[in-house]
Amino acid sequence: MIFVGETDTVASSCFPLPGSSRILQQESPPILYPELLKAETVSCPCHSENCDFVYWFRTLFNDDSVQFLVSCNLADRCTHGSDIVQSRFKVSSSKGSFSLRIADVTKQDAGIYSCVVKVRGQEEVWRPAAVVRPGEKAPTTVKPTTKRKPPVVPVCRCSKTKKPQANSCGSMVLWPLVGLIAVLAVVLIGTLYYFSRK
Repeated sequence: MIFVGETDTVASSCFPLPGSSRILQQESPPILYPELLKAETVSCPCHSENCDFVYWFRTLFNDDSVQFLVSCNLADRCTHGSDIVQSRFKVSSSKGSFSLRIADVTKQDAGIYSCVVKVRGQEEVWRPAAVVRPGEKAPTTVKPTTKRKPPVVPVCRCSKTKKPQANSCGSMVLWPLVGLIAVLAVVLIGTLYYFSRK
């Protein structure tokens, strides 16, 4: 969370300035893919039963403008923003949460929907509530393919069911070591003989 100073206007909740006392939530919002001309509900959790007000905003994708939608209190007294069709944007509240219902969703409603919750006697909390992408299809998640490792082939091909005989697997390790020791002995003797002649 980021704390920033003290101001009274709702607009400052949207763009907190140094010297205001707002809390910005650093959480990633869900992405919603509503069908066109259907209704979609965006929720804004308060995490407290002492929430007095909620302010809803949206940042539209088509022109990056921030638009005030509606503010409501617990008694469902709402004030809509200018140029907002009241019948399309309805706010409801229940314990610890406010919801914004958007009726007849169109492509022009695509954007980031955010809320500012006012907790009684405390600071205002700004939350990105959801990213709304009307008429788009949700991406399908593809599970990553894992390649199986090839089985490890054992060096010793002894039968695991039978007891190994004295000269089976042991001889596969013993004789190469005897050969290596013999070669080292010949090299050592040759080196000693060479230096003893000088």
